[in-house]
Amino acid sequence: MAENFIDYVKIHCKSGLGGPGSSHFRREKFVEKGGPDGGDGGRGGHVILRGNKQLWTLLHLKYRKHVMAEDGMRGDKALRSGKAGDDQILDVPLGTVARDFETGEIIGEINEDGEELIVKKGGRGGHGNDFFKTPTNQAPTHAQPGEPNEEGWIVIELKLLADVGLVGFPNAGKSTLLSVVSAAKPEIADYAFTTITPNLGMVAYKDHLSFVMADIPGIIEGAHLGKGLGDRFLKHIERNACLLFLIAVDADDIVEQYKILLKELKLFNPDLLNKQRFLAITKSDLVDKEMLEMLEKDLKAKLKGRLKIDFVFISSATQSNIEKLKDELWKRIND
Repeated sequence: MAENFIDYVKIHCKSGLGGPGSSHFRREKFVEKGGPDGGDGGRGGHVILRGNKQLWTLLHLKYRKHVMAEDGMRGDKALRSGKAGDDQILDVPLGTVARDFETGEIIGEINEDGEELIVKKGGRGGHGNDFFKTPTNQAPTHAQPGEPNEEGWIVIELKLLADVGLVGFPNAGKSTLLSVVSAAKPEIADYAFTTITPNLGMVAYKDHLSFVMADIPGIIEGAHLGKGLGDRFLKHIERNACLLFLIAVDADDIVEQYKILLKELKLFNPDLLNKQRFLAITKSDLVDKEMLEMLEKDLKAKLKGRLKIDFVFISSATQSNIEKLKDELWKRIND
């Protein structure tokens, strides 16, 4: 599955040239001095991205390095316009961002099924000589050439669209939680970096409601610099409405781990700290009730002020407090 998840491609795109207008005069047997009747040239084809909700990866574009739209056709006599060049349409998953490779400037985003984004615009067709006819110049010979096309490298990037993004160190229980609350089947094992590609799961809630949860590969200290699996995957939580931090109950220092996670997010994109946040202390079945009570009291004392965050102890193994966690997440998603 990992090799099938492609979230970054670079493609050279070339739109079509606009077709030239026609310079032509009517020539019929019984018309001695026919006027200008040159038609307009056809528009050059666009290069277009189109949202497709059935896609979840850019794998189908991985080996497509050059995309060329068709040129517009020349205008013709009898005011016939040239045929427009065929567009080149690339279907992409929802959550796709296109940007110019040279400047880094964002061209646009695709967030809806069927939504279209022109990334390279075809040249307009030139006007034929009929267009330039005036009362003082009834026999113009001039016809416009077609407009030039657009050409260049673009980057197409996928940023997953999910309501809740799971944030935590490797082996914090993110994949296990996703497998418990949804039908997603991520790989689960007791070692770091089990998850090497993002996984999406639909979480069923009350009254037939649901929300989407994304399991992002684990963060390590220095991830914003590309360490571990790096910032390649941090971008996938930029679109989440709520960030769910997961830290295992047997961590050496829960508060310190939370601080490191916050720091990595801030260094990658400070706006991430403006999102709704909630903390789940995972694997709570590993400690007894008395220890949980002591931990809860300690965390309430430390997680206040600048670090303030609400939290709950959960266990994916016993499903302890899973429904309470869903309630808290639903409240934050819809805040």
